[in-house]
Amino acid sequence: MNKKVSVIMSVCNEEKKVSASIESILNQTYKNFEFLILDDGSTDSTYQILKDYENKDQRIKIYQNTENIGLTKSLNFLASKSKGSILARQDADDLSLKNRFSVQTLYLDKFDAVVSRARIQGTNNKVPGFSFYIPSKIIRRFKNPHIHGTLMINKKIFQSIGGYDENFKYAQDFKLFIDFWRDGYKVKNLNEVLYILNMKDNISTKFKKEQEVYFRLANSSRLK
Repeated sequence: MNKKVSVIMSVCNEEKKVSASIESILNQTYKNFEFLILDDGSTDSTYQILKDYENKDQRIKIYQNTENIGLTKSLNFLASKSKGSILARQDADDLSLKNRFSVQTLYLDKFDAVVSRARIQGTNNKVPGFSFYIPSKIIRRFKNPHIHGTLMINKKIFQSIGGYDENFKYAQDFKLFIDFWRDGYKVKNLNEVLYILNMKDNISTKFKKEQEVYFRLANSSRLK
């Protein structure tokens, strides 16, 4: 498969980490991609760093919000600007291994979306851990079984389920998967580690309580 991949990433005040994240995408062995990045109201030097990359690499397209609107709306905006038939996520404080796209795209003829395991930055710990071996139908009652940053999805399917639900400021990824499963689509969860996940001062740790509230709301929506 050599379909065009549209990588979407929203970033806010990540001047210390965003360059490494961008480089991990630019170094992919799979070359047919565009990289759409939205600066969501940064107050540090993030936007200038992004513009410098845009000037160096024509695959990169930079957008800017004058004020912070949050991850959910930012990702939907980027998806609306994308030209590829495949959407791939990347978080601004994480890293993708160089073979990530080459491996994941192999599965998109048989599956509607692909995710993978990740390694926690600075450790040898894999996530998901033991829960990876438990059926997702069971795990998703208690937590999101998938790593959002590793998501690669057919754009037509993303559009058919309405994209990210903008009523969900947090846990928007889990709500997306809920909608995905509800409509009978299939996701392949790869055992291979293709992503390095930052677990320090990220959105999941900073807004843990809010994430839990929206997770419960997403889970309750399965019944509707």
